[in-house]
Amino acid sequence: MQIVKYVLIGIYLLNCLALVIITMMQSKEDSGASAAITGSSTNNFYEKNKGRTKEGKTKRWTIILGITFVILTIALGIVYVM
Repeated sequence: MQIVKYVLIGIYLLNCLALVIITMMQSKEDSGASAAITGSSTNNFYEKNKGRTKEGKTKRWTIILGITFVILTIALGIVYVM
């Protein structure tokens, strides 16, 4: 059981490091109330292909790494109780 614990800790540390780096690479989105007032349309070419841009990819990887972080946290909690 010790080997599983050390492997999970290693994967957890790599995931945390990658999550911090990817989060810091993201750009700030300022489309709050001003976009609602000006009536910006979300039905344009950029919005349809946003997932293919660098911002879309970093957002997707942030979500994936965040979910992996939660799963690894639960797994480590279970392993440490045993």
